[in-house]
Amino acid sequence: MYLYNLTLKPSTAISFAISGNFINTNTEQILLANNKLLQLIQLDDTANGSKFQTLISVDVFGTIRSLSKLSLHGNDKDYIVLSSDSGCISVLEYDSKKNVFHVLFNETFGKSGCRRMIPGQFLAVDPKGRAVMIGACEKQKFVYVFDRRNGKELKINSPLEAHKSHTFVYDIKGVDVGWENPIFAAIELDYSEADVGNGAQKFLTFYELDLSLNHVSRKWSEPIDNGTNMLVTVPGGVDGPGGVLVCAENYVIFKNTGHLDIRAVIPRRSDLPAEHGVLIVSATTYRKKYFLLFLLQSEYGDLFMCTLVYGKENVTELKIKYFDTLPVTSAMCILKANFLFAASEFGNHGLYEIRAIGYAADVESSSATLIEMEEGFQPVFFQPRRLQNLARIDQVESLMPVMDMKVANLFKEETPQIFVLCGRGPRSSLRILRPGLAVSERAVSQLPGIPSGVWTLKKNRKDKFDAYIVVSFANATLLLSIGETVEEISDSGFLDTVPSLCVSLLGEDSLAQIHPNGIRHIREDRRINEWNSKRTIEKVASNGYQVVIALAGGELVYFEMDMTGLLIEVERHGMLGNVACLDIAPVPEGRQRSCFLAVGSHDNTIRIFSLDPDDCMKILSVQSVSSPPESLLLLDVHASVGGEDGVYLPAGVFLNVGLQSGVLYRTVVDMVTGQLSDTRSRLLGLRAPKLFCALVRGRRALLCLSSKPWLGYIHGGNFLLTPLSYETLEFAASFSSGQCAEGVVAVTGDALRIFTIEQLGETFNETMIPLRYTPRKLVHHPNGKQLIVIESEQGAFSAEERKAARKDCLKAVGMEVNGNHNAQKVENSNDDEEICGSLSDEQYGYPKAESQNWVSCIRVIEPRTETTTCLLELQDNEAAFSVCTVNFNNKEYGMLLAVGTVKGLKFWPKRSHAAGFIHIYRFIDDGKGLQLLHKTQVEGTPLALCQFQGHLLAGIGPVLRLYDLGKRKLLRKCENKLFPHTIVSVHTCRDRIYVGDIQESFHFCKYRRDENQIYNFADDSLPRWLTASYRIDFDTMAGADKFGNIYFTRIPQHISDRIEEDPTGGKIKWEEGKLNGAPNKVEEIVQFHVGDTITCLEKTSLILGGHDCIVYGTVMGCIGALQALTFREDIEFFSRLEMNMRQEHPPLCGRDHLAYRSAYFPVKNVIDGDLCEQFSTLSPVVQKKIADVLDRRTPQEILKKLEDVRNKII
Repeated sequence: MYLYNLTLKPSTAISFAISGNFINTNTEQILLANNKLLQLIQLDDTANGSKFQTLISVDVFGTIRSLSKLSLHGNDKDYIVLSSDSGCISVLEYDSKKNVFHVLFNETFGKSGCRRMIPGQFLAVDPKGRAVMIGACEKQKFVYVFDRRNGKELKINSPLEAHKSHTFVYDIKGVDVGWENPIFAAIELDYSEADVGNGAQKFLTFYELDLSLNHVSRKWSEPIDNGTNMLVTVPGGVDGPGGVLVCAENYVIFKNTGHLDIRAVIPRRSDLPAEHGVLIVSATTYRKKYFLLFLLQSEYGDLFMCTLVYGKENVTELKIKYFDTLPVTSAMCILKANFLFAASEFGNHGLYEIRAIGYAADVESSSATLIEMEEGFQPVFFQPRRLQNLARIDQVESLMPVMDMKVANLFKEETPQIFVLCGRGPRSSLRILRPGLAVSERAVSQLPGIPSGVWTLKKNRKDKFDAYIVVSFANATLLLSIGETVEEISDSGFLDTVPSLCVSLLGEDSLAQIHPNGIRHIREDRRINEWNSKRTIEKVASNGYQVVIALAGGELVYFEMDMTGLLIEVERHGMLGNVACLDIAPVPEGRQRSCFLAVGSHDNTIRIFSLDPDDCMKILSVQSVSSPPESLLLLDVHASVGGEDGVYLPAGVFLNVGLQSGVLYRTVVDMVTGQLSDTRSRLLGLRAPKLFCALVRGRRALLCLSSKPWLGYIHGGNFLLTPLSYETLEFAASFSSGQCAEGVVAVTGDALRIFTIEQLGETFNETMIPLRYTPRKLVHHPNGKQLIVIESEQGAFSAEERKAARKDCLKAVGMEVNGNHNAQKVENSNDDEEICGSLSDEQYGYPKAESQNWVSCIRVIEPRTETTTCLLELQDNEAAFSVCTVNFNNKEYGMLLAVGTVKGLKFWPKRSHAAGFIHIYRFIDDGKGLQLLHKTQVEGTPLALCQFQGHLLAGIGPVLRLYDLGKRKLLRKCENKLFPHTIVSVHTCRDRIYVGDIQESFHFCKYRRDENQIYNFADDSLPRWLTASYRIDFDTMAGADKFGNIYFTRIPQHISDRIEEDPTGGKIKWEEGKLNGAPNKVEEIVQFHVGDTITCLEKTSLILGGHDCIVYGTVMGCIGALQALTFREDIEFFSRLEMNMRQEHPPLCGRDHLAYRSAYFPVKNVIDGDLCEQFSTLSPVVQKKIADVLDRRTPQEILKKLEDVRNKII
C-alpha cells in the first residue's frame, strides 16, 4: 500500500505575527507563522473596506520555534530571522518580483529537533539590527553579530556563547540602548540551590555584547518575582526611556539598569476568584511621533493600555488602564495605518481599527497610587464592557483546534459535506465545510421572463467598468444601464423584439448584436449597419474584432473588422453537419487578429481552423472526444515571471470543451501550428457544462456552469478548477462596476443575480453554527439528518448560574464590589445594558470557576437549517466525553443514544473522579429531541462507546465491557480487563473488536458468542499515544499519535485466516502471549510524520465518482487527505519526483525533508504531495532538469500528473 499525502486546507493557527516593511519602506506587511507554515499577508483597501490579501504561503517542512524581523539602519526593507527544529538560525529575504523567500543564511548551531538545551526556543533582535540572541529553554544562548560586506551585502559572524548552567529561560528581549553596545534582557530561573532546600529563584539578567572585544558578558542581574513570565522592550533614545517592562503575576514593573523599580498592579475583573492571578500573555507597542504606549493582554482576554511618564533621565510613573476586551491572542501587532491584528489562540483571527487610544475615563491603576497591604498590594477592579476603542473590520477564519470530524452527505448534494467541531469555550463552533469557493451575493432582481442569455458591455474598450447588462429572452432583448440604479434603455439601437445570440463590443467603441436573422452593427455615432441571413443563425463566436457565425445546415461565415471600423465578410466554409458550438481565441497583444477558431461538431470531434489570411478556414488539427460537445472556450494565459499567482507561467492558449456527458476537456493549443496536446479531463456533474469567461485578479478565467458552478483560474502557479458554493446557474458573464470590481452577473430561472467570488485559493467554504462549550464528540443520526454534539467545559459555571450572575450584576452598578482583599468601586459601569447585555460570551469568555467544576450539554442540531432542536444541560458536575448511537436487540425503542459521562473529574494533583455514568436517551419528534431512559453508574471514565451486534461496547478505563439494555439500567454481559492503560477508541466489524489504548496503540479482539467471551489475539509492538483511529478494512487500522504521526497497522494475512478458520476458538484461548501482550503482533505498513497532532480520521470520497481517501483534521486546524496510489507506474513516478525535489528544492529553514517526515519513525510507503506540488514554483531551468531525470519530455507532463492526482482527491 502506497499513499499520497496532500494538505487540503493549511493550518489556520497562528503562533507568531510581526509587522514590518518586507517589500519596501512604503508598504507594510504582516508575517505569520505557525508550527510549519510561513505566510506573508498585506492589507488592501477594497470597495468593501480593508481586507487581507495573501502574498505568499510556504511550507517550511519543519517546526518554527521562534520568529522575528531584522531591521538594519539605512536599509529599505526588513529581513526575516527564524529558528526551527533544524538546529539552524535562518535569515530570509522576501523577493516581491518573483514572490519567493530567498535564504540568505542557514547557520547551524546544534542538533535537529526541539530539545530543551538546543537554542531556538527564544529569539531576540537588537532594535538597531546589529545582533541576535538565540536561546534554549535551559543553559545555552548564542549571540550572532550582523554587519555588511562592502556596505550592502549582509554578513553573519560566528556565534558568541552566553551560556549559564543551572538556569531555565522564560523569555529574552533586546534592550533599546541606541548605538551603545547591544544589550539583551532574559528571565532566568536559577535552580542551582534548589536541591539544598533554598528553592529556585527567578532573575532578570542583562547580557552585554561588547562589539570592540567581540565578547558577551553578564552585565547586571537582579532577583524578580517568581511569577514573572514575559518581557516587553521599551523604546530608547529619542523614542522613549529604554529598559524593559517585566510582566509578572498581577503586576507590571518597569526595570532598567541604575533605575528604581516602578510597579503598578494589573486591574482584575470583579468576578475573578481570589486564587486566580492575572498574567500577561501577549503585548505590542504602539509608537507614534508624539506618544508611546503598550497594549498588554491578560490570559482572560482583557486589553490594557500601559503608559510611562518620564523625563530626560528617569521614569516617574507607570499607568495601566483598561482598554477593551478581545478573545485571548497568541500574538498581536499594530500597523502604521492604525489597525490592530489579533491572532487568536482559538477561533477566528481579527483585524481591528483603532478608533481611540483610551482617553475616555476608565479604570486605571498607577504606580503613584499604589497602596501596599499586609497581603500584598491593593487590587484594582473593573467590569468588562463592549468595544469602545476598537472596531472589528475583517477576520481570518480559523478551525483551530479541530476536535472531531464527520463526513456525510446530509444535504443530498453531489459531494459530501465535512462537519467539523472546532474551537474552545464560548468560541466553539460546528463548521460545515463544502468543497468550493465562497460566494458573496450582491444583488438579486426578478426578470419578466426566463432568460436565454446574459452579457455585459462597456462603452469603450478602455473603460474600467461595464456600462450595460444585456439580457436575452425567447422573443425579446432587454438592455439595462449600470449606474447608481439599474434602468432599462429603449433607444440603444438594439433590436428589442428578437432574441440575441451574442452581444459584444466591436473594435474600440462600437456594438454588435447577433440575432437569428442577422448581425446588427451599431457604430459610435449611432449609425447602424445590418447583415441579414436567409438561413437561421444557430451559433456565434466573437472576440471583439472577429465574428464567426454558424448557419443552419453547417455553413460557417467569418467576419472581420477592417481599418475603417466596418464589419466585412471574409470567408465561408461548409461543414458536413450542424455546428454544436464554436469559439474564437482572444486577439494576442500587439496583433490585429486571432489565428484560431475552434468548432465542435455533433460527430464527437473538435476542429481547429486557421483564420490567417493566407490559409483562412484551413483545418489545422482535429480532436476526438467521448461525447458531443456542448460548449467551447479558448482561454489565453499570459506569460509571468512572478507575482501573486505563481512564479513562472509560460504563455499559451487552452481549449476548454464542455461535453454533454458532464465532462470538461482541457487541452493546449500550439500558438504556431494550432496542434492540440496535453489533454486533461474532469467530470464536473450530471449536466453538460456551459463555458463562460470571468475576470480573476485582472486575468481571464474559466467559469463552467454544470450541476453547480465551477471556476478555473491560476493560483500559486497551478491551474485550479474549484466549485462555487452557489445554486445552479444557466448563463453568466463577467461584471465590473465601482462597487464590484470583479464580479459575475448570471441568470437562473427568472432571476438576475450579481455576485463576487471570495477567498481565492481556498479549498473549502465554511458555514458556522456556534456552540456553548468546548465540543468533544460528534455523531450523526443514521436514519435522519440530525447531528448530535456533546460539549463540556472545565472551570466554568452552568447556564443558570451565569444567568443569575448577570442579574446580580445589575445590583452592583454604582455600588461596592466585594473584592478578595479590599472593596473597590467599579468605575467604568456606565449603564445596565453595558454590564449585563452587550458583551457577548464569545468576546468576554465565561466567568472563571473552580478547576474541579464542570459544565456539559448534549445538543441536537439540524444542519440544513443551522438550528438547535434540543439542548440538554447535564447536572451534578457531570462532563460528557463519549457518545454513540446504538440499536439494541430490544426493538421497543429503536435507535438510542448512549453518552458516557464522568462526575467530579480532577487532573491535579492526581487524576481522579467521583463516578462515571452511561446515559441512555431515546429520540423523539423524528430525531429532533432526546428523552432520558436511564443512566448506569460505572467505576471508571467511559471514553469509548460503540454499537456491537445489538449490544453496547464500552471502554471504561482499562476494561472493555459489553452491555445489554435493561429496564432501569444497562446489564453487563461480558468484559475483558487485560488492556494496559485506558481505552480511548472502539471499532467493530462482524465479530472483531478493534480497541485503541491511550498509550499502547491498537489491540485486536474477537468475540466468541458461544462462550460469551472477548479474546485479545493481536496487538502492536510499538507504544503509541493514540489520538485518533479509524478502521480501514477487516485487517487494517489507521491511527495517529500525539507526536504528529499517522500510521497504518495490519494483521498478517496468514494470522487473520488462522483466527477466522479456528472453529472452537481454542487456539486464541490458550495461545501464549508475547512481549507482555497478545500472542500475535501486527505489522506497520504505513508511517508518516504530519507535523501536527491529528485528532480525527474519516474514510470517504470528496468528489463525484471518486475513490475513497483518508481525511484527517489536526489540532492546529489543518485538513489533509491520504489517497491510495493503485498503479506501480504512479508509485515510481512520484517517488522519484519526491526524491529529486528534496535535492533541488530543500526546505527554507534548513531542515532535511526526509528526516522531518521520519521525525519519530522512518517514513514508510507515503509520498509527500505537499513537496511535490512545489514543483510549479521552481524556475524553468530546474523544472526542465527534473523532467529530464524523470524521463518526461516537458515539465507540463509533470504538472498534469500532479493535477490529476489532486483531482482524484478534491
